[in-house]
Amino acid sequence: MKSEKLWNRNYCKVMAANFSLFFAFYVLTPLLPLYLSEHFGATKDVIGLVLSGYTITALLLRPFSGYFVDSFPRKTVLMISFGLFAIFFAGYLAASTLLLFLIVRTLHGGPFGALTVANSTVAIDVLPSSRRTEGIGYYGLSNNLSMAIAPTVGVFVYKYTHSFELLFWIALIVAVCGWTVDATVDLKPRNVECGVRSENSSAAFHIPLSWDRFFLVRGWLIGLNMVAFGFSFGVLSNYLAIYGKEVMGITGGTGTYFMLCSIGLILSRLQGGKALRKGRLTHNAGEGMVISLIGYTLFILMPSLMPGHQGAIMVAYYGSALLIGLGNGHLWPAFQNMTINVATNSQRGTANSTILISWDIGMGLGILVGGVVSELLGYGAAFWTVVLVNAAGVACFFLATKAFFLRRNLNETVR
Repeated sequence: MKSEKLWNRNYCKVMAANFSLFFAFYVLTPLLPLYLSEHFGATKDVIGLVLSGYTITALLLRPFSGYFVDSFPRKTVLMISFGLFAIFFAGYLAASTLLLFLIVRTLHGGPFGALTVANSTVAIDVLPSSRRTEGIGYYGLSNNLSMAIAPTVGVFVYKYTHSFELLFWIALIVAVCGWTVDATVDLKPRNVECGVRSENSSAAFHIPLSWDRFFLVRGWLIGLNMVAFGFSFGVLSNYLAIYGKEVMGITGGTGTYFMLCSIGLILSRLQGGKALRKGRLTHNAGEGMVISLIGYTLFILMPSLMPGHQGAIMVAYYGSALLIGLGNGHLWPAFQNMTINVATNSQRGTANSTILISWDIGMGLGILVGGVVSELLGYGAAFWTVVLVNAAGVACFFLATKAFFLRRNLNETVR
């Protein structure tokens, strides 16, 4: 039997749009703490508060995003959320005070939360059913490529221009390009429990309201487990630049760090594709989280063990980036597929929003707790917290989450 085509035209478009939205996000992420510190004179805890607002708003909108994506024309939800996501970058240009920036940044999380759910659900829709598990894994490559390129571009632009305004313009233009690409995606009519409705129809599906339409209750432990990994990356991605400069004595290495992290992500996605095709989800997840834990531990342990040995610290610093990338590249598609495989076909949007809600909760807690702990005890203590939370997540998976998934799995071809 001939295999169905994975890289179809619509799938490639959705991946390109996903690259654009995450490029716009990551081109600013590592530099926003510096912007708030230098431009507004914000303290460490205030920086954590301002940056966490984005994630908290995205988190609050995620459950409703899943319901709207499952209940209304997905193309319409996608275009509205992408349009709002792009427009908010103009708000950064207009924010002249810390309070205004806080408001804009916090509100910006709303369309981001809806957009990531809508775009990833559309990606699932345009994939052939026989290649869906594999395709979900490759879909993340667009995130990984943006993470590899965007921070490097952002750091490069800032290094030579010292202009945050130019960075905001770059993010705005790239987001508009992504919106334009998504506008050309063609979606087929969808089958739901109550019948068939064209994506071009303005009417909503009449799906009964229930808690399971906003959060996938069947996958609650998978989501809870994901919180630990989101927490770890939340601290790392937002405080890496300042930690590297103040504690490790590494200046200008943030872009290289994220590039190496993304190389690890890309390599693991490509290498893990075979395991995903075979449905070995729990294997991919377990392997990924252990590799990530080693990376986070190496990151924080080496400066403590060998203070003053800059060469060893540099090796550990950049080596941890590759390990964390390799680990996350294995565990992310595995956890996403596990969540989708405990959901019915009519709950794809809810399943996607659930795993993203969990990641957002972790990211938000990481940003907030990281800021508070670093203010009280220093950045070293904040990153030791990362190791402890990540280790708790690994233990949770092997002791409970793996068996939880296997009991609720609706797809017999995966394990």
